[in-house]
Amino acid sequence: MIHDFLLRSKKYKFEILIFVSVLFLDQITKMLTLKFLLPKGSIDILPFFSLTYIENTGSAFGLFQNANLFLLIVSFLVLFLMIKWREDILSLGRLAKCGYLMVFAGALGNIYDRIFLGHVIDFLDFHFWPVFNIADSAICIGAAFIALAILKANKKEIKK
Repeated sequence: MIHDFLLRSKKYKFEILIFVSVLFLDQITKMLTLKFLLPKGSIDILPFFSLTYIENTGSAFGLFQNANLFLLIVSFLVLFLMIKWREDILSLGRLAKCGYLMVFAGALGNIYDRIFLGHVIDFLDFHFWPVFNIADSAICIGAAFIALAILKANKKEIKK
């Protein structure tokens, strides 16, 4: 039994690495933000970039503020749909698989915050864009990977 698990773990090493890396990086940066940035509020790094502590009770771009329960329900619905469409997404290839794992891990990171903190911790502040976090980045990049894989698959279908 343990031997089978170890064999499967080796087979899925790339997938495990992506998923765990995104989730770990998201949660560790949020913990560091709470420990070091919360007392200061904001630290300027470059003229166009700061680390800024924000408690986000809404979604991207400041939408749906104070709608934590609603956003939790939507997040769980998205994860449910991702699980339901898993085979279709993964059949699109390695790029889609990577994107799927990034979106899933990012969503779990933000869900964790919403459940245990009542808000999502955001801290990456590019001044010209709303403040965000690692999970948000993983979700956006992962969704772009899936979209690219879909476009690539559609292009192959058109050529046939």
